[in-house]
Amino acid sequence: MWGPLALLLLALSVGACKGLSFHLPPQARKCLKEELHRDVMVTGEYVVSEATAPGISTDLQVTDSSGHLLYSKTDAKKGKFAFTTDDYEIYEICFESRGQPGHFRVPDLLVTLNIKHGVEARNYEDIAKAEKLKPLEVDLRRLEDLSESIVKDFAFMKRREEEMRDTNESTSARVFYFSIFSMLCLVILATWQVFYLRRFFKTKKLIE
Repeated sequence: MWGPLALLLLALSVGACKGLSFHLPPQARKCLKEELHRDVMVTGEYVVSEATAPGISTDLQVTDSSGHLLYSKTDAKKGKFAFTTDDYEIYEICFESRGQPGHFRVPDLLVTLNIKHGVEARNYEDIAKAEKLKPLEVDLRRLEDLSESIVKDFAFMKRREEEMRDTNESTSARVFYFSIFSMLCLVILATWQVFYLRRFFKTKKLIE
């Protein structure tokens, strides 16, 4: 029977190995978007297959929702990138194939991308060497960082829930006041129509 510590370490080891791959057609652009908190370390490792036709290359760009360029690589084939988020935003990783394939059909490029962020992106081997930590101390440091990350995620979710609740309450109040205003306008319009028709019929001597 495994204890909570072993299960948590297994979850960490599994979560640190996630990646994805996709095909990139010639003269095409594909992007991956991810929503991240503030002060989160992000690392990425990519491999782009060799083009079978001359003049075909792939560019890589990492930007935030404001268009700020965080990483750029022309003729990207294999490499790594890393950055730390400045604010809560949506970050975008884009691969773009450039060049004319000519008259022959060119196979799609295979892009393999492995992204890690937060606790997964930290290199605990380097930390252990720098601080001379024992294996158990490294595991405890990893658990401590994971616990801190979970606490921050819950705090962020709570803050977002409060913001959404305030937005819902504000929207409900505005809808309520708008409904009252609409009813008043309808009552005023109906009253005006009654008086107008009464005066019109009196003018035509249809009623007294």
